[in-house]
Amino acid sequence: MGLADARAMHPGLDVVEADADADRRLLEGLADWCDRYTPLVALDGEDALFLDVTGCAALFGGERAMLDGMLARFFQQGFEARAAIASTAGAAWAAARFRGRLVVAPGEEEALLSPLPLAALRIETQTRAALQSVGLRTAGAVMAMPRAPLARRFGAGLLLRLDQALGRLDEAISPRLPVALLSAERQLAEPVTLTDDVEALTQMLAATLKSGLERRGEGARTLALSLFRVDGAVSRIAIGTSRPLRDPALIRRLFHEKLAAIGESLDAGYGFDLVRLSVLAAAPFAARQADLAGAADEGEDGLALFADRVRARLGEGAVLRPVAVESHLPERAVALLPFAWAVKSEAPLRKPHPADRRDRIRVPRPVPVLPPERPIRLFRQPEPIEVPATEMPEGPPLRFRWRRALHRVAHAEGPERIAPEWWLDDAGAKAPTRDYYRVEDVEGRRYWLYRQGLHEAGEPSPRWFMHGIFP
Repeated sequence: MGLADARAMHPGLDVVEADADADRRLLEGLADWCDRYTPLVALDGEDALFLDVTGCAALFGGERAMLDGMLARFFQQGFEARAAIASTAGAAWAAARFRGRLVVAPGEEEALLSPLPLAALRIETQTRAALQSVGLRTAGAVMAMPRAPLARRFGAGLLLRLDQALGRLDEAISPRLPVALLSAERQLAEPVTLTDDVEALTQMLAATLKSGLERRGEGARTLALSLFRVDGAVSRIAIGTSRPLRDPALIRRLFHEKLAAIGESLDAGYGFDLVRLSVLAAAPFAARQADLAGAADEGEDGLALFADRVRARLGEGAVLRPVAVESHLPERAVALLPFAWAVKSEAPLRKPHPADRRDRIRVPRPVPVLPPERPIRLFRQPEPIEVPATEMPEGPPLRFRWRRALHRVAHAEGPERIAPEWWLDDAGAKAPTRDYYRVEDVEGRRYWLYRQGLHEAGEPSPRWFMHGIFP
C-alpha cells in the first residue's frame, strides 16, 4: 500500500524512515542476550534468530518451560516475538512463523508442514509462484508429488528444503560467535552491580574451569567474561595471556586490571543476573617442578604476568618485545611485536632416537663460522655521511663527516656485502647493494658504515651511510 493511501485511511499514522543498520544492531543485541540459553546463536535474515538448544533445555526446566520463559523475557523487554522448538531448523522456522509457541516432537515434522502454505518451506519466490500456477498451494501437496518430476521442473533447491525440514538431510547453523572450548556460568537470584562482586564471581568460575583445563592438560590463552544484564544488554570482556594460565587468583588479577581500565563505561544498569567465563583459546600447559620449600621459579612467569596486567589495562600494544627475523638487512633483522605474540614456545627438545646414532661412521666436527660482528647500538634509520673522493674508490673511506664533525679513519675492516632481498618484495630488486665496513677513527671510536651502490658505468654515484656504533 502506498503511503498516501495509508494516511487517507489512518490520518494519525506515524511514519518513520527505515534504518537497516539500526535494525541489524538491534538483532545482534538480541542475539547476544540469547547467549544465556545456548552459545550457538545464528542470525537468520533481518528479523529472526536460530538457536541450537541441543542439550540445553534441561537447564531451564524442559523445552516448554524454556520456550515460555524466553518469550516472557522478550515481552518484558518490549518485544513481541514468536518462537518454536523442533528437531530441524526448517520445521522450527515454519512453526515459529505460521504457528507460534509450539514444541514439535521428533517425527511430527510432516504433520506440521502439511497444512502450511508454500512459504513455510523457505523456497524462492519464483519457485513458489511456479508451484502455485500448477495448483500446488500447500507444503503437503508438494510432499505428495513424485520427487523426480519436481526436481526436473522446479529444481533441486525445492527437494533440498523439503529434506532439511523433514530431517532427511542435516542443516547446520553457523554461530555468529566462536564456540568456547570450556565455559562456566553462575545464575544469580539477586543481580550484582559492584565490580568487586564481579571479580569474586570471576575467580569462582575460574576455579571451576581449572579442573577442566587440568583434564585436557592445557592452560587458557584467551578468556572471555560475559555479563548479562537484567534488561537484556550484554557486556563482553576478553583478556589474553602470554603463557597458558590456570590459577584462578591470577585470572582474577588480570580481569581486575581490565575492569579498572574500562571504568565507568561498564554500565551495570539494574545489575547482572548471569555471569559466564569462557576459554576461547588454550595451549598445552607445561608443569614446572617446585623447590623443596614449595616455591617455583617465577623469573619468566613473573615477567609474563606483569606484561599481561599492563596489556589488560593499557592495551595490546603497551608492551612490545624484540624478536629476531630472518632477514639479511640489519634494519629488518629485528621486529617489535606485542609481548603475547613474541613469547617463545616451551616445547621440549626431541630426545635423540637410538637409530640416529652414527657409531660406525666418524664425521669430523665442523669448524663453526663466526658471524660478522654487529654493533650494539643500531640506528633506526641509517644516517647519511659525507665521504670525499678516496684514492681507492672500492675501499673504505679515509675520512668522513658525520653530524658536522670530521672523523679520520685509523683502521678499517671489510667489506661485508649485503645484497637486497629481491625475493621478498619488488622494491628489493631495485635496491642497490651495500658494502659494510667496521672503521675506527684516530680517537678510538668505532663505527659501522656502508656504501650504497657500486661504481659502475651508467649508474648513480654510490652514497655512504652510518648505521651503528660499537661500544
